[in-house]
Amino acid sequence: MVRFSNNIIGLLNFATFVLSIPILGGGIWLATKADSDCEKFLQWPVIAIGAFLMIVSLVGFVGACCRVKWLLWFYVAVMFILIVLLFCFTVFAFVVTNKGAGETVSGKGYKEYKLGDYSNWLQKRVEKSSNWNKIKSCLQDAKVCKSLADDSVNEVAEQFYKKNLSPIQSGCCKPPTSCGFVYVNATYWTSTASNSTDMECSKWSNEQDELCYNCNSCKAGVLANLKHDWRKIGVINIVMLIALVVVYSVGCCAFRNIRRDERNGYKYNTYP
Repeated sequence: MVRFSNNIIGLLNFATFVLSIPILGGGIWLATKADSDCEKFLQWPVIAIGAFLMIVSLVGFVGACCRVKWLLWFYVAVMFILIVLLFCFTVFAFVVTNKGAGETVSGKGYKEYKLGDYSNWLQKRVEKSSNWNKIKSCLQDAKVCKSLADDSVNEVAEQFYKKNLSPIQSGCCKPPTSCGFVYVNATYWTSTASNSTDMECSKWSNEQDELCYNCNSCKAGVLANLKHDWRKIGVINIVMLIALVVVYSVGCCAFRNIRRDERNGYKYNTYP
């Protein structure tokens, strides 16, 4: 049983070590080659994840294959902490994304989004200037609105209104419907004397690097997209939790059996 448990832990950690190499390499590549703030923002999380996986997998592999009790104990402890943290993050992600949904607009194929519909925690994150400036930079680098404009060339208003826009396209690339602006093209709208006095309307600009990036509707669109992504990540996290619990259980079994056999006077000096 000891040999079987150790072999399983060793095999799993060898696979994790191999996986950590391209992750760490990708982070280092971003650190040296990234041109935009959006890409640079990703480099440290990717490097941290890759380095963490590499170190933990090495600890688990050496501890299991060489039967080093204290390394295996450290590995099991780290696995337990990781399980707790992942469980807490999964619960948190589902709680903070529980609120908020797009509102159907009469006669339109797209929905519109309001910042106040989302959780206070998420609202505070995007309302903070330093955070929003980074997000806005990413949206501009991604050319989300330019892609919408390119896809809508020569479309009349009726055709545009039937489009199924993404939350970010709806919130950032056009003014809110309540403003009553007149459609010229997907990212160019004109105002009239009867337009709404809503502060959101005054934030719209026909400048292609501005548009509605400073509107609350844009922030709400980003949160709608974030909610969708976090829900998918939450499902993945549940699968990862199950896998981690299995690995943790095998690790505990190997550690317990080594301690038991050491108490019985059997010493491990060779590889399995």
